[in-house]
Amino acid sequence: MYSHKQIAWAILFLMTWIFSFTLLAVYLLGPITGLLLFAGFVLLVAFLFHGMTVIVKDNTIKWGFAFGWFGQTLSLSEIVSYQAVTNSWRHGIGLRISHDGFVYSAHGFKAVELVLQDDTKIRLGTNDQEGLIAALDKQKNSAQ
Repeated sequence: MYSHKQIAWAILFLMTWIFSFTLLAVYLLGPITGLLLFAGFVLLVAFLFHGMTVIVKDNTIKWGFAFGWFGQTLSLSEIVSYQAVTNSWRHGIGLRISHDGFVYSAHGFKAVELVLQDDTKIRLGTNDQEGLIAALDKQKNSAQ
């Protein structure tokens, strides 16, 4: 079994920065309902997207942010190929639909691209490309 969690440092930094200015506004202007709601929203986003976990086990691959939310589970039999790739700045972080397909990324530019039977491409951002590819290889080979 392979399980790896990558912390979303860029998202956490950005949300902390926004939250600090929101707190400053609350201090200067008082507890305005709109500001408090916005501060709560920023905290919620930081909580939901604080990291991304990828799990490979039982001939499946599962990934998601926070507690497995905003992710997906696939059978390895649905995957035609996979390879290590480098995302550009255009791929961004978080959940995206890009020119290369779907992108799930917490931090950084390294990723593993999965190509599905219907030619859908999914890029999973990871700082452990070698470990993820080795886990996929091991599960694929044990299924044969």
